[in-house]
Amino acid sequence: MRKIVYLLAAELVLITGCGTRQYVQPELGTRTVQVIEKHGYRFKDLDKNGKLDPYEDWRLTPQKRAADLLERMSLEEKLGFMLISQINMKSPATSELNEEDAVTKRNIFTGIELEEEKVNASGTTKGILERNLRHFILRANAPARTMAEWANNVQEVAERSRLGIPVIFASNPRNHVAVDNSMGLNVGNSYLTQWPGTLGLAATDDLDLIRAFAETAAEEWVACGIRKGYMYQLDLATEPRWNRIEGTFGENAERVSDIARALVLGFQGEKLGEGSVALTMKHFPGGGAEMKGWDSHFSYGRNLVYPGGMFDYHVKPFQAAVEAGVSGIMPYYARPYRTEFEEVGSAFNYGLLTELLRGKLGFKGLVNSDTGPIDGMPWGVEDLSVPERYQKAVNAGTDLFSGSVDLKNLRATYDKGMITDEQVDRSVTRLLVEKFELGLFENPYVDPDKAEAVANSKAHQALAAGAFRKSIVLMRNEDSLLPLKDGTKVYFERLGNSRSSGHAAVVPQDNAWPVRFVEKVNAADVAVLWLTPSTGGGFLGGTGGEAPIINLLSANGIDVDYVNRIAATRPTVILVNCSKPWVLSELKGTASRTWLATFGTTLPAVMDVLTGKFNPCGKMPFGLPASQQAVEINKEDVPSFLEMEGYALIPYGFGLSY
Repeated sequence: MRKIVYLLAAELVLITGCGTRQYVQPELGTRTVQVIEKHGYRFKDLDKNGKLDPYEDWRLTPQKRAADLLERMSLEEKLGFMLISQINMKSPATSELNEEDAVTKRNIFTGIELEEEKVNASGTTKGILERNLRHFILRANAPARTMAEWANNVQEVAERSRLGIPVIFASNPRNHVAVDNSMGLNVGNSYLTQWPGTLGLAATDDLDLIRAFAETAAEEWVACGIRKGYMYQLDLATEPRWNRIEGTFGENAERVSDIARALVLGFQGEKLGEGSVALTMKHFPGGGAEMKGWDSHFSYGRNLVYPGGMFDYHVKPFQAAVEAGVSGIMPYYARPYRTEFEEVGSAFNYGLLTELLRGKLGFKGLVNSDTGPIDGMPWGVEDLSVPERYQKAVNAGTDLFSGSVDLKNLRATYDKGMITDEQVDRSVTRLLVEKFELGLFENPYVDPDKAEAVANSKAHQALAAGAFRKSIVLMRNEDSLLPLKDGTKVYFERLGNSRSSGHAAVVPQDNAWPVRFVEKVNAADVAVLWLTPSTGGGFLGGTGGEAPIINLLSANGIDVDYVNRIAATRPTVILVNCSKPWVLSELKGTASRTWLATFGTTLPAVMDVLTGKFNPCGKMPFGLPASQQAVEINKEDVPSFLEMEGYALIPYGFGLSY
């Protein structure tokens, strides 16, 4: 592998003459282009012409540099800049580039057949040098060193291009324990430090801790070369049937707004810079009010409904993110139904993106469509041709289109006069400014040694360990069964997504707690059952299409009869991983007396709480419905604490301590 040449930052230098100006020489990273020296400073000759051009001059503002580079870009380079597509690694075990296109005939999320076959991931060199792509979504899960080395290899290809414009990699969340790791939601058990799920972070009720999470996660991402986050969901969890609740921060708009500010400031800083991850928060104007909980990846889930008249409530967290300086906003596929806005998907909606987001909320950043609204989920514009859909989306205010590597349809839209040079230039300018602010033009390369040292470091693990414990909510402790007394014989079992005739006890190899683990229920003083119901996947909108979504444990992979049989013979502690607001009314006997909620945590954290080594302090990020009937008559846009009296069995914000 070729060695990266790093030119380290110089001390402050005083420039004298007509005026005095101080500059700090940024670190330059290059593999192929030459470095120009001028006025005692160093600059990269990105276009290989032997002179310093304005866009190469880091002393100028990002806006001035973008304006200069825009004039040098061809139409094909500009249009390629408006697409962001998946990029594949050759293998998570190697830093080699994948040069093969990935072709599909089906929607990568839903499996539904597309109108025409399409390339959903470009071969790396072809994508950069021929298709002029510079924005990529990385979904692969690889060790930090491998990701860093691979990212450097991709950046080298971009550096060889005509203008040397660097690549930016976007990713979905990589730092959370989650049940649903579907593509587009969460990368899963990655090689970066693992924290509670987003609901778990909210349950800690600790904004300082959430800010610390964001700062440390950003350090890991930057070290690996990932500079854009498709995160976080600011959707409010007001519709308990929706399967994407696990990626939210709960149902309280004020609290989610506070969390949004902490995340933006933690990942991005006060302003974008060389240590920032640019966030693209989603899904504007809020995807939590899905009709009957169906998801808008499917046509039957295309409607956002507001029977409680609370549209503005769902917009509040986005206002907070905008005020904090969030770099990007992602509109959802769904269309607002029976509101003042046009009934078309958010990426096509002028009223939402231009009048509300940019006009009323004052957003200045870039609008990045969700993956596939043009040919996969074109709700409200199904009758329009593909060029007409592009036209409507650009007119609405969408800058970056996710899910395509093929310029032909966007180019056809331009050639037919359906979008203008002014519109293209406006979007490309926003995208260029973000890259300049992030420092990618000076140094897109990363140090694999640093990536390996920073990712999942002991210091970061220690912070996360505290968060795991703080995220656990004690919902009931009616018989004061907890904390477990020293010497208690404990039968501990995980019950997951499928029924099984065989059951196995969890017996930790290293028992760090003052209890005894036993392998048979009949040998135990107390049974501890950790239930992990299955949502069936974040993009499902109800089995079999428009079928009702049931929140009962028994309908989501939990053998409730087995649980209740154990609870009839032994005092029983029930932990429920609440990836959504489950209905717990089926639990009987002692199983209904001692409850804890988890939101993506670890066995040591659970045991510390059960034994009193850690006093539980978590608070519920949403209310748990009292019954399935309550679920079915809830108003999709209304939080549980404003629903009818008696709606919640466990209310929002509730949490006991010992």
